[in-house]
Amino acid sequence: MHRIRFFIALWGAKGSKILLKITRNNGTNFPGKIAIKICPDFLKYINKPKKIIGVTGTNGKTTVANLAIDMLEYDGEKVLNNSLGSNTITGIVTSLINGVSLSGKSKYEKGVFEIDEKSTKRIFPEVTPDYLLVTNLSRDSIMRNGHPEYISKILTKYIPKATKLIINADDLISSNISPENERVYFGIDKMDTDKTECTNLINDLQICPKCHSKLSYDYLRYHHMGKAVCNNCGFSSPESDYLGENVNLTDMTIDIKEAGDVNRYRLLNDSVFNIYNVVSIVALFRELGYSHDKTKKLLEKVNIISSRYNVKEIDDKKVFMQMTKDRNAFACTRVFDYISSLPGEKELIIMMSNLDDAKHWSENTCWLYDCDFELLNKDNIKNIVVVGPRSKDYYLRILFAGIDGEKVVNTMNELDAPNYLKLFENDNIYILYGTDSIELASLVKEKVETRIRGGN
Repeated sequence: MHRIRFFIALWGAKGSKILLKITRNNGTNFPGKIAIKICPDFLKYINKPKKIIGVTGTNGKTTVANLAIDMLEYDGEKVLNNSLGSNTITGIVTSLINGVSLSGKSKYEKGVFEIDEKSTKRIFPEVTPDYLLVTNLSRDSIMRNGHPEYISKILTKYIPKATKLIINADDLISSNISPENERVYFGIDKMDTDKTECTNLINDLQICPKCHSKLSYDYLRYHHMGKAVCNNCGFSSPESDYLGENVNLTDMTIDIKEAGDVNRYRLLNDSVFNIYNVVSIVALFRELGYSHDKTKKLLEKVNIISSRYNVKEIDDKKVFMQMTKDRNAFACTRVFDYISSLPGEKELIIMMSNLDDAKHWSENTCWLYDCDFELLNKDNIKNIVVVGPRSKDYYLRILFAGIDGEKVVNTMNELDAPNYLKLFENDNIYILYGTDSIELASLVKEKVETRIRGGN
């Protein structure tokens, strides 16, 4: 009976893909919804790739998963993945449906899946990754994810014991998940920009998880990321098996130390969170058995996907597209910190408005007050345009950050935003957009480019 129901679900889901194409609908996880509706245990029965790599964590999992997919494909691997769909159970199921024949046999030897942390409790009982890379655990959407310690408990409960973990050593929240699992750690050695005290509004780990005394930090990168020690009981951050050293932002290189040997790698971006992404992807490929030379060559061929970050020079100006995860104060703060640290005069268009989830979030703006908008209070940030249905909330928060109201404009229509740019000489224009505003942000960018070239 289960087998009959499974095949009805499989064929129905595959049929729905044809219907989506005919009607030109994007429903990237719709086939998975159909399959689970017909057969609730569908994930249990569907054939899976022989080797599965999972990537999870609050921030960076999409970038790291896509880098892994691209590098494996450049190496000639055929990789099943969910890069075009959802990272929840319906998205994973849809990807698996795409990866099997009508008879249910998997067409792939290897799978790389980005997995939402909270969804692991529905996915991992039926899917056992050979490797699970955890980028970090930090405060995310409060209404959905609560506190990172809540997420860490979910991961600890549901990660299969057979899964080998690749974890951020500089994050004491994620580095302590699933203590019985085999694991390796990646991290970055002390950098010139590090501190010893947290200066961010969010600081999710201030006391020792063992004896509850105050933690001290040998160095603190941001929020709770760094190398910590408890002077009372001796609890400390784990040592990194893959340690990034000698970060050179002029040559865009990083040395990675492994078992005493040092190898130099190319950096993909000069932001600290993307430096972590490089170290983590090197750790993953070394664990997969790739040599350093092979990993370097593959890393040379890839880039961060353009929907997350890209820059275009037009005359004397630069236009930056920067994904800035809305509802996530931690992620937004990291972007603000990165932009504020860069030289040159800047203008910002802020358009993170939770468009696809507006009806659920219309009354909740608490995350704005966990986000360090104060980082934008810099003399070289000359103009801030806040747009969309949340524009007045952003405007108020920016005023609370002490930023001069004369530098801030708000408008409801995103496509009007380029009209409020001042277009200084040698201007740097940043378009900051949420995960559900990519297409709209691209339209805004087109209008910005038109204005720079002298059009309307």
